[in-house]
This record gives sequence, structure tokens and C-alpha cells, in this order.
Amino acid sequence: DIMPNRTAGGYRKTDTNNHGPVSSDFIGANYAWPEGTYQEREVIFQAHVDYQKGFYWFMANSPAIPDRYRKAYAAWGLPKDEFADTGHWPHSLYIREARRMVSDYVITEDDCRGTRVATDAIGMGSYGMDSHNCSRFVKDGRVLNDGDVQASGFPAYPVPYRAIVPKRSECQNLIVPVCLSSSHIAYGSVRMEPVFMVLGESAAFAACLSIDAGVAVQDIPYDTLKDQLLIAQQVIAEMK
Repeated sequence: DIMPNRTAGGYRKTDTNNHGPVSSDFIGANYAWPEGTYQEREVIFQAHVDYQKGFYWFMANSPAIPDRYRKAYAAWGLPKDEFADTGHWPHSLYIREARRMVSDYVITEDDCRGTRVATDAIGMGSYGMDSHNCSRFVKDGRVLNDGDVQASGFPAYPVPYRAIVPKRSECQNLIVPVCLSSSHIAYGSVRMEPVFMVLGESAAFAACLSIDAGVAVQDIPYDTLKDQLLIAQQVIAEMK
């Protein structure tokens, strides 16, 4: 997708993301990341860089690719005015999803579809349930991908306070607005940056109430938290 504005240097920019069965996603190569050491993560990072380089070189140069596609790919490259200190590659990988907490409330597809409605909302989610392919395998002589989900068209849904605090038996002074308690498919909806901003603000109000009252984060009266959020004009219910 062509970005709407040019930079000061006049360079054209794109918003480039995975598309189709074979594209910029290095499918299945990320599974060791959550539990990996810094050294192991560096290996994974470099493997993704190598895949990206190889994919785009192949598309722009291989005789196996039709000429019109080769010419189209060859017209593009890395951003000349960005990330100059790292060879114009971004400084880090984009990690959408890794570790997630399991608390007393796990957000699932039922929440996203509205077939279950949480009663202790601290914000709203509204993006579709979105998952890129998770694995690639061979079956009956065919290469297949598995895991792509693009389900949308649902109304906004509440994100509960119980999903951002741990089980009482595990920890009483921690609030987790990003790696919150969610299934994989629901996290594809919840993980949008505006939702993280909302949950971060709500988490801050909850933390202040917990500190001021000297109680565990699980013991904050929801009505008290709700009143604070409404005063701050936080949206915690679908607007009619």
C-alpha cells in the first residue's frame, strides 16, 4: 500500500505486510522466541532478516518468476532515509504475540463475537480476529499453510479487569495490560495499539487505587474503579 505522503527527500514509501500464501511472513520460524535467551533470539532475528532478503531477491531476480513480477519487485528496496545505522533494516523484529498470562478470566472468541459479555469492563476492543498463518507443512505432495484467520464484522466488546490481573494465588501486586489473559485468536483482536493505550490508562488508575488502599490488585472494588474511569471519560461500554 502506497503511503499518502512523501518524505522530505522525495522517497515513496509503502506499508508492506504479508499477503497471500507465500510472502514476507517466515511461517513457523518464530516459535522459540518467547522462551529463547538473548543469544537465541538474535539467531531468530537474523534468520528472519535472511528470509526477507532471500524472498525479495528471489522475486526480483529468479527466472522462475514471470518477468513482469520481477520488474515490479526490482523497483523497490529498503528505505534510504531510515535505519541508516543498521543497513536500513529496522532495529528489532515486530513481536505481535509471545507469552500471555492465564488469569481468572481468559478473553476468547466468545467475547469478541459478543456471545459472552464481561461485567467488569475497563475498555473496549473492536478489531477483527486476525491471525497470520502459523505453520507450513506437506500433505499428499502439496505444500499447505495453516492458521490464517480473518474474521470481522462484530460490534465492540468489553475487555474485563480480571483479564489484566493475575490469579490471586500467583501474584497480588501486578497488572498486565499487554500480555493479558487471552486465547490466541482473541489476542489477534485485543492486541491493537489503541486498545493497549486504553488498558494501560485503566491499569494506572487501578494501580493507584491499590496503592492508596493498601490492598491487592484483585481486591479493588470494581465500582470504585469504574467511577474513576468514567470521570476520566474512559469508554467502557458500546456507545449507542
